[in-house]
Amino acid sequence: MVSGHIFHCRKNSWPAEEYVGRTALQLLDFDGGAPPEQAWRRRLNSHANLLKEFSVTFMEAMRMKAPIDPFTKERCKPSASQGVPLGGMGSGSISRGFRGEFKNWHIIPGLCESSPVMENQFSVILQSNLTVYLPIDFGVLCACMRHVCMLATVLICNYYSFFFLTLRHLFQIFVSRDGGNKKYSSVLAPGHHEGLKKNSDSGISSWDWNLSGQHSTYHALFPRAWTVYDGEPDPDLKISCRQISPFIPHDYKDSSLPTSVFVYTLVNTGKDRAKVSLLMTWANSIGGFSHNSGGHYNEPFMYVYLTAKDNPPVTFAVAACETQNVNVTVLPVFGLTGENHVSAKDMWNTMVQNGHFNQENFSAGSSMPSSPGQKLCAAVSASTWVEPHGRCTVAFALAWSSPKVKFQKGCTYNRRYTQFYGTSERSAVNLVHDALTKYKLWEEEIEAWQNPILKDERLPEWYALSLPPWNMVQRYKFTLFNELYFLVAGGTVWTDGQPPAIDEKASLGSKSSKRGTKDTKPESLKDSHVNLTSEQAPDSGHMTNGDERSVSKFAAVHGSQMQEQNGGLKSEEPIPYLISKDGPENVGKFLYLEGVEYIMWNTYDVHFYASFALLDLFPKIELSIQRDFANAVLYEDRRRVKFLADGASGIRKVKGAVPHDLGTHDPWHEMNAYNIHDTSKWKDLNPKFVLQIYRDFAATGDMQFGRDVWPAVCAAMDYMDQFDRDGDGLIENDGFPDQTMMHGLFME
Repeated sequence: MVSGHIFHCRKNSWPAEEYVGRTALQLLDFDGGAPPEQAWRRRLNSHANLLKEFSVTFMEAMRMKAPIDPFTKERCKPSASQGVPLGGMGSGSISRGFRGEFKNWHIIPGLCESSPVMENQFSVILQSNLTVYLPIDFGVLCACMRHVCMLATVLICNYYSFFFLTLRHLFQIFVSRDGGNKKYSSVLAPGHHEGLKKNSDSGISSWDWNLSGQHSTYHALFPRAWTVYDGEPDPDLKISCRQISPFIPHDYKDSSLPTSVFVYTLVNTGKDRAKVSLLMTWANSIGGFSHNSGGHYNEPFMYVYLTAKDNPPVTFAVAACETQNVNVTVLPVFGLTGENHVSAKDMWNTMVQNGHFNQENFSAGSSMPSSPGQKLCAAVSASTWVEPHGRCTVAFALAWSSPKVKFQKGCTYNRRYTQFYGTSERSAVNLVHDALTKYKLWEEEIEAWQNPILKDERLPEWYALSLPPWNMVQRYKFTLFNELYFLVAGGTVWTDGQPPAIDEKASLGSKSSKRGTKDTKPESLKDSHVNLTSEQAPDSGHMTNGDERSVSKFAAVHGSQMQEQNGGLKSEEPIPYLISKDGPENVGKFLYLEGVEYIMWNTYDVHFYASFALLDLFPKIELSIQRDFANAVLYEDRRRVKFLADGASGIRKVKGAVPHDLGTHDPWHEMNAYNIHDTSKWKDLNPKFVLQIYRDFAATGDMQFGRDVWPAVCAAMDYMDQFDRDGDGLIENDGFPDQTMMHGLFME
């Protein structure tokens, strides 16, 4: 019998010291600065290979077969460069690459700007007898960004559009030794920026990009990540940056918060005191080209970013904690050209020379609005002294407040976290404050969740990963945790569970009658032909199996009577708001994409496989999703759609059939965005629904959930009877995809 260990030569085949020296790990094992040995890791100078799966093959080119997305020109080719994303679930996500770049901006629902914003960086400046500490004065310094960013605590309010502004967020470090005779300064990102050190350049290419990445390593164990700089850029300084996000199983408050903390552990192995200044720079942007619209401005403790297309605003806050050992200063605004503001080059020279900014910057007023095409930035600096063989900790925090989520057809919802922080964009200030005061508690809860699995030698190492250059399969438990990244970075939306507000500006409010009255309904509520009964399901559990069953609780809003244009049928029922009620505890409503290139919410055929993670970690979210689909089973939408595979037409949603998805442009109301095949004829969705309902009920023991979804379960089972064409109790397949191409007997 072949042993399961034939593919790797040692049990601990990827020890932590293989990338980071044991001595460095021991020195950094202070206040959580050392990464766990189970974390996935990669050197910062590693090449990020382009993903060949996203390129056109020779045969595809010969057949002129379209790539995955032929309509979107990519500014950034897909590559193996991703790291652990920032923040909690459903509040708009920002991802980071393993080299530290801020990328994959996913704040507008369904849209992802993959290009990194290179102005957003961490940097370090070191001088002899100087050490940089991050302030921990929890009267947090905040700055809101109106197309500009500030360091200390910076708020950045963005009104974003259907395109993203590219943010360049960077950490920089400045170190001085030997009475200032020995200095080190560098952006904490490997490589060189284009146009580096051009004499005429006043932008970020004038900064010191001195990090090679050869002795620096990225470590990922979601929801945390560590970047260890082992003697870079100062040979006598060990640096660890620990990224912490509030992804806490069974915590339905903190896990919704759009914030992340960066804790720097500094260890001075030299003989001299060192002054270390850490710098975080942030651009007033949400990725892409949104800065081109102009009108953005910064002010101390507040950044507001204006966007187009009437999208809700976004506010970023960047904070550094000030303590008795850490001094924090800010530069509320700087630009890339220096025409109307301090240039990026002058900002950098100030930090290299002084290691801090002017304290008077805290009293600066609002900046002038930016011109079209002009990008405003801000910076926060934290400085400290590190004694010989001494250690210190400095903490930064980032928060982004986008309280409202607006879908393309006009419906606007409040995000989940607004139940605790309100709907003001300035709540980002409170978010960074709480992040800096609570991150240690978050880490304790994360470790209590992960350690029983990571440290249990009896558990199988389930997940395999092929790792070059050894060409062997090595198994690591980190994959079990790291694959959960999609619950944050998968375009997730987590609302407060309340009905939507109608956005009159974006409701396509054209004149709806000859008298010139304006129609203020979102497009999704126009010409909508649905049929949904609203009977209450009896509590006894003895429910009929007739066609008039419905989920026991739903909210019906936007009532109207409409004439259907196709077929002349009338729907006398009110147009429903199909988000179910969750019983005594409302945990809100949750959406996630099948993929950032496959923009459909909660696709049920794949939720069947992914849902166990939610059931285990956030069971109330899983039950909420199942309630939404239970409502959808009893919902009918008679609007006609054409199916791309065969050119036939049919109605959008058939009563009794489980929908493929909850929609794209107007989720919960306009379902089945998938229109390649008629999914009402698929054989797998209804059985998957029934099996998941049974599993979730058995796992949670929630009797109210069972009562709520029972009518839909019966309707889903009855619907499948039509596919048992010979009465033998087995479903016959019809020879078309998606589930299978086979004919004859079917078994799910």
